Amino acid sequence: MTCGACVARVEKRLARLPGVSAGVNLATGRARVLHPGSVGPDQLVAAVEAAGYRAELPVGPAPAAAPREDLVPARQLAVVAALAVPVIVLAMVPGLQFAGWQWVSAALALPVVTWGSAGFHRRAWQGLRHATGTMDSLVSLGVLASAGWSAYALLAGGAGAWGMRMPFSLTARAGEAHIYLEAAVGVPLFVLCGRWLEGRVRDRTGAALRALAELGAKDVGVLEDGVERRIPVDRLLPGQRFVVRPGEKVATDGVVVEGGSALDLSLLTGESMPVEVGPGDRVAGATLNVGGRLLVRATAVGRDTRLARITELVTEAQTGKAKAQRLADTVAGVFVPCALAIAVTVLGFWLGAGADPAAATTAAVAVLVVACPCALGLATPTALLAATGRGAELGVLVRGPEVLESLRRIDTVVLDKTGTLTTGRMELLETVTVPGADPDQVLRLAGALESHSEHPIGRAVTAAARHRFGEQLPPVHGFAAETGTGVRGEVDGVAVRVVRAGAAAGLPAGPAAALDRAEAAGRTAVVVELAGAPAALLVVGDSLRPGSYRTVHRLRGIGLTPVLATGDGPGAARAAAEHLGIAEVHAGAGPERKAELVAELRAAGRTVAVVGDGVNDAVALAAADLGVALGSGTDAAIGAAGLTVAGGGIESVVDAVLLARRTLATVRTNLCWAFGYNVVLIPLAALGLLNPMLAGLAMSASSVLVVGNSLRLRTWRPAPARRPAGTGARR
Repeated sequence: MTCGACVARVEKRLARLPGVSAGVNLATGRARVLHPGSVGPDQLVAAVEAAGYRAELPVGPAPAAAPREDLVPARQLAVVAALAVPVIVLAMVPGLQFAGWQWVSAALALPVVTWGSAGFHRRAWQGLRHATGTMDSLVSLGVLASAGWSAYALLAGGAGAWGMRMPFSLTARAGEAHIYLEAAVGVPLFVLCGRWLEGRVRDRTGAALRALAELGAKDVGVLEDGVERRIPVDRLLPGQRFVVRPGEKVATDGVVVEGGSALDLSLLTGESMPVEVGPGDRVAGATLNVGGRLLVRATAVGRDTRLARITELVTEAQTGKAKAQRLADTVAGVFVPCALAIAVTVLGFWLGAGADPAAATTAAVAVLVVACPCALGLATPTALLAATGRGAELGVLVRGPEVLESLRRIDTVVLDKTGTLTTGRMELLETVTVPGADPDQVLRLAGALESHSEHPIGRAVTAAARHRFGEQLPPVHGFAAETGTGVRGEVDGVAVRVVRAGAAAGLPAGPAAALDRAEAAGRTAVVVELAGAPAALLVVGDSLRPGSYRTVHRLRGIGLTPVLATGDGPGAARAAAEHLGIAEVHAGAGPERKAELVAELRAAGRTVAVVGDGVNDAVALAAADLGVALGSGTDAAIGAAGLTVAGGGIESVVDAVLLARRTLATVRTNLCWAFGYNVVLIPLAALGLLNPMLAGLAMSASSVLVVGNSLRLRTWRPAPARRPAGTGARR
């Protein structure tokens, strides 16, 4: 495909099949087709071929834009340039015109008009056979008309005289003795150059997706019966255990069985800091092991892995269409027939007005060349291609171009609390000891005792103890769980008991005050008793994610209103909202209430985005104008969302909004240029005020300009957040 007219033609042909709807993307060369079971893939391919194109079914997500037949090899472009440039120079600089120069120009132009332009002629003929016109039809007609008139002028019109001189003109020339070989070679040269540059740019815009596809490991060391053997990663099965040595990539998604290490997630999620993992922690394929040896049990392979889901999401986004693109393709689909009609009308008008046939032909050729809707067809898809690729690098995965349009309109963001603004894991937040007790000793003994417990509170206490004292904690004797109360046992000869606060003996003033604060904030507190006496109060809770406060501050800074909706009680919800600076809070909100809240906000005229991570958020995510899921969330949440933040970093939500705004601004700029270019130059060409060679240069330059403007999105970076005054403690 070469222009929006090609896109419209393929879509129209596919839509003739019963129950089929299709969206075709010019920049990626891919079609996304919805079809009933009664219409098979072979019929879809046959329909595309009936439209005059070749098609094949993709095998998995494409790692980059699909190859296009019309993109130009560098060698062909070099040969065409070497032949065409002397012809153009001789025509434009009369002082260089020697005796017989026109015949030398004709000899140089012949290979360009035939071999160099063969692709245009072939695709124009295919279009003619199917009674349709494309950009190639306009270029082919322009080249053949210019060359045909030049051949007539040379052989029968007096232009072949040995001493002929021809002045250069920016407009259509008059007189049979004039030739237009510079237009016959200049138009294909500039179009081929534009397509070569376009191909280079499209390769760069697909680099992010190619990088995703190439991230995964190629082979893996599987451990079976204590023996390690290397196998290709595509032969790895769920449940198998594999080894990840320092410096190796994790082969696939899994759970750490043995060992501890740090993983570099930057290639997959954009996270700059390595993440520590140990037994029981989940790991994602394609992350880099920068620490110790790990033994991992595979939980997902192939298309089920996180990397595969990311790649598929980005591919789907780049195949889809925005409203602006659908409009541009529709316009381009009728533009080529209109351009042909205008060219014929211009030719007839000038001939009827008594103008010189050469000037009339030149004006018609200029209309054909300048009217190519290439820039119009590329204006939107190249911007979306660059934006979705850049979003993937930043950890922002959009399900389709319509998501970017929705993001631009959002004015209210409903934020889930647990797992979204918070880590979703219980952590030890505060230790308050009675006078005379050693906090380190209390934590060491309590952590050792709780290491035998599977309760989330116990795991939080044990994790804090191991973080401070290492993996080896003292042995426990006589461990016992007291149902509904806590646990007890003997550690280092000391009777240790960890119980809920209500089951403990009287607390001194310090721990008692800490207990009141914890309960007001919706946190959980347990008491550590040593030898039967209270020794400390441990406060456990779900801590805020790093960056949650900055996210809320940045949302307000770009004009969005944050709203907190959580299933937690009023105390925990109010404490989190006050800490984050959120004014509107809805506590005790279950799945149905969150969906009702979204409906109420939309009924009030707001455009709502919901950010969540759990199954309980899926209904609200689907009900909102835009659902945003964290990549660390559940499959239900990700499936209901239109946008996924791959790294789990909530700050990327703000980056996504800013990227959407920049993308839509780029699309508007591209479309204004593409439409404006045709509106201005077609009348000039029709009036005979534009040389066909310059028309070809302008047409190619417009396409390169549009693609280059879109390419700027590949280097887009969100502006760094400014630190709000007086908020140091909150960070």
